[in-house]
Formats: sequence, structure tokens, C-alpha cells
Amino acid sequence: MTISPRKPPLQLASRLRRVLGGGAGWRGVGLQIVFAALLVWIAYEIVVNARDNLQAQRIATGFGFLSNTAGFAVSQSLIPYSESDTYARVFVVGLLNTLLVAAIGIILSTVIGFVVGLGRLSPNWLVARVCGGYVELVRNLPLLFQILFWYLAVLATLPGPRQSISLLGTFFLSNRGLVVPRPLLQNSFGVFVVAILAGILASLAMRAYARRRLVDRGERITIWPFVLAMIAGLPLLSIAMFGRPLLLEMPELKGFNFAGGLRIIPEFVALTLSLSVYTAAFIAEVVRAGVQSVSKGQMEAGAALGLRRAEILRLVVVPQALRVILPPLTNQYLNLTKNSSLAVAIGYPDLFSVFAGTTLSQTGQAVEIITITMGVYLLISLVTSAAMSIYGWRISRSAAA
Repeated sequence: MTISPRKPPLQLASRLRRVLGGGAGWRGVGLQIVFAALLVWIAYEIVVNARDNLQAQRIATGFGFLSNTAGFAVSQSLIPYSESDTYARVFVVGLLNTLLVAAIGIILSTVIGFVVGLGRLSPNWLVARVCGGYVELVRNLPLLFQILFWYLAVLATLPGPRQSISLLGTFFLSNRGLVVPRPLLQNSFGVFVVAILAGILASLAMRAYARRRLVDRGERITIWPFVLAMIAGLPLLSIAMFGRPLLLEMPELKGFNFAGGLRIIPEFVALTLSLSVYTAAFIAEVVRAGVQSVSKGQMEAGAALGLRRAEILRLVVVPQALRVILPPLTNQYLNLTKNSSLAVAIGYPDLFSVFAGTTLSQTGQAVEIITITMGVYLLISLVTSAAMSIYGWRISRSAAA
């Protein structure tokens, strides 16, 4: 008769943990299945309830309403639009207006935010206090209040067109908006754009080469004459060879309003300024935190190499700080895009105003319109996040190289 050796206590404890762990794992899977089934049941009840309510109110479902005539005007449209166009056309007009505000707002808020954020770290006492006061004031006021302030307290108090504020006799600012010359594209405009792009690409390549020489050999190359020649010389050469790329239609005061030119409505100006100024206050704090995350030794090393403060920030500090800046900066871009839906408060025809507002009230297709609007904002957010992630990946790869 053989007697099996007793297993050490540690082996028994490990087997016991595996058995208990397996049971806990199965219990976790079971709970997830129950939770998923509960979600499916809730979604089913919502769909059934919405369908029954729509049938009771005799509201047709589906997206066929998009081909119906809209029958209302839109104050700003980047594409040709009239009241006889369809609701699908209205959707495109509102989407383009939203993207326009978001794009311009992101650019302006980024520039203002970086300037203010670096200004808060300035050794100049007055500059640092002014930038700090801007941040504390703007970010603690509601965005809707700031939109109404710019629209009612600033733009609405401007004089009428006959007494408008003129700049060089070309730009006119009044309570009806900003009137600027309208560009009329000519046949040579395509060549002009290609020349500008070629100059920008050549300048970027030269900048990358100069930076590589500075990092590898410590040699500083003066590239501004080359950059100026590429960015200004190539477009001028295209104009000399192919003629003017565009003509300007100048605005003229006729009666009580301007004729000709391009009018930028005050709702667009108020919304863009308020979104840019408000978001810039948060971006400034993001930039300040990112710069402060870089070791002070980096600043001292740059100064030891003889670099000026601006060069240290541009070449040493900010590239390292971008790793910290980009994630919260992406959140601010998303917030700006979604906050543009507050345009309904001042009547700017963005996607939420003309589609989820006017179109919904006329058609009653609440489920379809809300679904489309949610999907569009979600898609914009995902594309923005993906673009910023790719940019961050490129920065981290170049830093590793």
C-alpha cells in the first residue's frame, strides 16, 4: 500500500484560489449576460413605445421627409440655397455653417490660448497678471452670457449702415454685420493655389532641414530669405505668368444698405468671438500646465546654449510640453464644436438651429432628426479625436527619433 505524499500548503492554497477564481469568473460572465439582456429589453421597449406613440399621433416614420420642400429661408449659406430646396439641403447648409464656426473657432482659440498661456508664465509682472485676469474672468462666466454679451451689448449697439464704421473705405462694420469685398475667382486661381502650396511645402522642408542641422551639429541656418522667396515669390511668379487669380467686388452704400460685396452676419461674428474667447481661457490653462510639466533644467540648458527665451520655448519647451497638452486640448476642441449648438439663442443658422429646430418643428419627425443630429455630432467628435491622436503619434515618433 502506497501512501501519496501530502501536498504542501502553498500548492493547496493556489489550487483553492484557481477554483474560486474560476467560479467568480463564471459569475462575472453571467452578470454581464444578464446586464446585456436588460439593455436589449430596455431598448426594445423604447422602440415599441415610440412606434406606438407615433402611430397614435398619425406621424409617418422614415427619412422620406428629407426630400420634401423646406419652405423657409436661411440667413447664411455657404452653398446656393432657396426656400424651394429640400430638407436634405437644409441639413447640408446647417452642417456647413457648424463646421465653419468650429474650424474658425478652433484656430482663433488655439492662437489666443497659446499666447495667453505663455503670457501667464512671462517674467513681466504686468503681462502675467493681465493674462491671469483674463483667464479667471472669462472661464468663470457662462458661455451663453458671453454669446448674448457680444451679440446684444457689442454688435447690436453699432451704428446703422449709413453711419457704419469704415476701414480704408473697403470694410464696413455696422449693426447688420461686417461687409467686406467679395472675391471673384478667375481661371488662374488654381495655378495660384498650387504655387502657394508648393511654397509652403518647400518652406517646411527647409525648416525641417535647418532644425536637423541645429540638433545634429549645433549649426544655426538662416532660412527666412528662402522662406520669403518661396511663399511670396512663387505666387507672384504665377500672377506674372497667368494673370490675377481673383477680382474683388467692392461694396457700395445704396440707400439704407450696402450693395455688392460679402456680408458677414452679426450672429456669426458674435458666436465665433464668444466661442473663441471662452475656449481660449481653458486652452491657456492647458498650455500653462504643459509648459510647467517640463523640467526647469531644460530652460537652463537652452539658456546655456545661448538661445533666447523665445527660441527656448519654441525649440525646447513647447515640443516636450505637447505630450501633456494634446489630450486636454482635444477635449477643448470637442467642447467648442458642441457648444456651437448654443447658436440657437441668437438665431445663427447652424445644424442644431435649422435642422433640429426649424425642421423638427415643421415635420414632427423627432426620432429621425434627433438620431441624425446625434450621429453627426458623434462623427465630428470621432474625426477630431482621430486627427489629434494621429498628430500626437507623429510628435511622439519624431521625439523618439
